[in-house]
Amino acid sequence: MLRLAPWLLIAVLVVPVGAGLATLVMPAFGVHPGLGATTFTLAPWQALLAWPGIAQSALLSLSTGLIAPLIALTVVILFLAANQGTRLDRALHRLVSPLLAIPHAAVAFGLAFLIAPSGLLARIISPGVTGWERPPDWLIVNDPWGVALIAGLVLKEVPFLLLMSLAVLPQLSPERRIELARSLGYTPSLAWLKTVLPALYPLIRLPIYAVIAYSSSVVDMALILGPTRPPTLSVAVLSWFNDPDFSRRLMASAGALLQLGVTLSALILWWLGEQLVKPFGKRWLLNGQRTQGRRVWAAAGRVGLTLTTVTALLAMVGLGLFSLAGYWHFPDALPASFTLEHWQRAFSSLTLPLTNTLVIGVAATLIALVLVVACLENEVQRQLHPKHALWLLYLPLLVPQVAFLFGVVVAAESLGLRPQRSLVIAAHLLFVVPYLYLSLAEAYRRLDPHWMQVAHSLGASKWRAFWRVRVPLLLAPLLTACAVGLSVSISQYLPTLLLGAGRVPTVTTEAVALASGGNRRLIGVWALLQALLPFIGFALALLIPRLLRAKRNPRRGVS
Repeated sequence: MLRLAPWLLIAVLVVPVGAGLATLVMPAFGVHPGLGATTFTLAPWQALLAWPGIAQSALLSLSTGLIAPLIALTVVILFLAANQGTRLDRALHRLVSPLLAIPHAAVAFGLAFLIAPSGLLARIISPGVTGWERPPDWLIVNDPWGVALIAGLVLKEVPFLLLMSLAVLPQLSPERRIELARSLGYTPSLAWLKTVLPALYPLIRLPIYAVIAYSSSVVDMALILGPTRPPTLSVAVLSWFNDPDFSRRLMASAGALLQLGVTLSALILWWLGEQLVKPFGKRWLLNGQRTQGRRVWAAAGRVGLTLTTVTALLAMVGLGLFSLAGYWHFPDALPASFTLEHWQRAFSSLTLPLTNTLVIGVAATLIALVLVVACLENEVQRQLHPKHALWLLYLPLLVPQVAFLFGVVVAAESLGLRPQRSLVIAAHLLFVVPYLYLSLAEAYRRLDPHWMQVAHSLGASKWRAFWRVRVPLLLAPLLTACAVGLSVSISQYLPTLLLGAGRVPTVTTEAVALASGGNRRLIGVWALLQALLPFIGFALALLIPRLLRAKRNPRRGVS
């Protein structure tokens, strides 16, 4: 049975993506029997290309997909180069998982509350530094160049790329590489950049490509932080898909294919950039400079990630303040009063979204856990190393959601499947599986095989040894991976909206729906709740193993 697990996992990831893309092609060329369109035509493409601002929307998506990953990767590389083994390094390592757990929409709302003309930052420095008695008339959030959107994406993707880098660094023995380079006179930062980075980058190329694909096609963060006239291409496609005029769905299908082309263009441009950098990188590696710019490298490495982390934490503080604020006159740094009225108002409509969020998240996470553990157990027992198939794991992350999910919706409609919770769970599974696998795989492979050999020598079957030996030893990584999977499910906006057709509300869809309104306090309540749910999952993942250890060893638990 275990031998079937990898094939089942591949089917879960590949079939919906492939079917979604295949089903999307026909409506893009005018054929959608469900809408009464049965004639092949280029009318959807003509309408798309004639849409006002379509070129600017595509260009915004392309530039966002390249600039945000470039900044995030630079921050991560400089931090790792300048802070290996330092106290700052260890402190920020502890914050990586909690920061990664914050849903995209919560980060976007928090950043909007932080940098808006009447936001928390403006209040902190006014009127003493700025002299402002009223908020300035500046378009910061939803700026036409997408700067706020890029900043939000950087805040969210830096923890992801850092976590991916930390997961593969032990394979490279960075300490030995740096020690050898330092014996030749290189400073620590340059030693890391010249000996570790060239070996690290190929191992994190797929995560980087996933970040590019997400940044170029993001919907929820673009709705909150992105431009509006025109919006990014993915947001425009979503609006056409939800338009009461069903003929717009054909144009939406063409737009989804255009979004796929934009994302592919971003990936190709990044790859071309890699090829252009290679000769210059080789020259730099061999130029013999051992101390050049050491202070600049060190300062940039410390400032970049520290600023990112502090900004993310301030954004969460801003959410908390706005959710509890009573009367708050500008430029007061703090509200004149605090109240729970906004939370009480939200509770009246919270039951169904919260229930859906937890049921969908737990179900998708448990299904993903069974699939991933079965694949890893098969891999360990048969001593396989499926490195060449890793790109299949990233397939749902590399293909824009807005591209293949529209096709999945069309396929579900053609099969007579109504929008329902089970469809949303299946959609979430596409994104939970890759993150859960990446979170668990390294710990699973590193478990000393002698433990299982000892269990088998004592007469335990494979099944009994798995439950009595492997699961207890891997309980902490298993729970952490489940917490990551739950946080990924909670953050899913577009799969929930499309496969649920608005009939399966979750905390995330309700929070993003409030973005068009001006009630910051109510938005703060929903966004903070969305951010708190993953933290509860991570807290349980840390607490449960400690409680179980304390139960087995009462003396240790007391001490």
